Amino acid sequence: MANLKEIRSRITSVGSTMQITSAMKMVSAAKLKRAQDAITQMRPYSNKLTELLENLSANLDSSSTGKYTEKRDLKKILFVTISSNRGLCGGFNANIIKKTKDLIKNKYSKCSPYILSIGKKTSEHFAKNNFDIIKKSDELFSDLTYNNVKEIAEFIMSAFIDKKFDKVILVYNRFKNAATQVVMSEKFLPLEQKKSNTNLSMDYLYEPSQKQVVRELIPKSLKTQLFKAVLDSHASEHGARMTAMHKATDNAAELKKELTLTYNKARQAAITGEILEIVGGAEALES
Repeated sequence: MANLKEIRSRITSVGSTMQITSAMKMVSAAKLKRAQDAITQMRPYSNKLTELLENLSANLDSSSTGKYTEKRDLKKILFVTISSNRGLCGGFNANIIKKTKDLIKNKYSKCSPYILSIGKKTSEHFAKNNFDIIKKSDELFSDLTYNNVKEIAEFIMSAFIDKKFDKVILVYNRFKNAATQVVMSEKFLPLEQKKSNTNLSMDYLYEPSQKQVVRELIPKSLKTQLFKAVLDSHASEHGARMTAMHKATDNAAELKKELTLTYNKARQAAITGEILEIVGGAEALES
């Protein structure tokens, strides 16, 4: 009977876990809808702004686009890692950590790496492993707004202009769908100035001037790019957590089913044993 009690306890425990994972799945699904709407609405604006900036700056020299296009010898690289504040979302955070370490070890092995972490999971990991973390923005997801992301972008832009870093790379999960997130490593600074073979000056009327318009658009484009990356990561987090909790719920249901079958077999064996003892006792009395 002690064995039966232990199995009953496990069935109850698995049932409780299944209720929790099912509830977390539903919460993530509700949050995913809002986060998905936000990134879906943001992408066309961000893409169009980038396209417009490329067209306007295509036939300008680098001195006209400010210091954001300045290319330098790579000595110090800033990695902006975007993760989550909580776990239970599969390999969502581990993939960001793995990608960042891979870039540091292989592609930028001769450079000094620095970390600007958005999200507690990467902050904790890189701090524990003695990486040089220049800034943590773990509180961002508590109030995810453009203005809050803009402050981080301005900090990065200012550090680049002051030549504290020679290159800035964003590492984040790009939202594809609820079940799929793509790990991205995207150059943030310096900006790549594309050259055009055609004269685009006839396509636009500038006020006050082409140079001034481009210089106004560049900071706005950079802030928008970072905001889009954060929104992508935010939607990816909820998608990853919803998928992870769905799998956990299914696994718990399967385990509960197996434990119930084991319990019924053990109970049947115990009852059969008791019946045999009774029958044996009765036969002994008759003899």
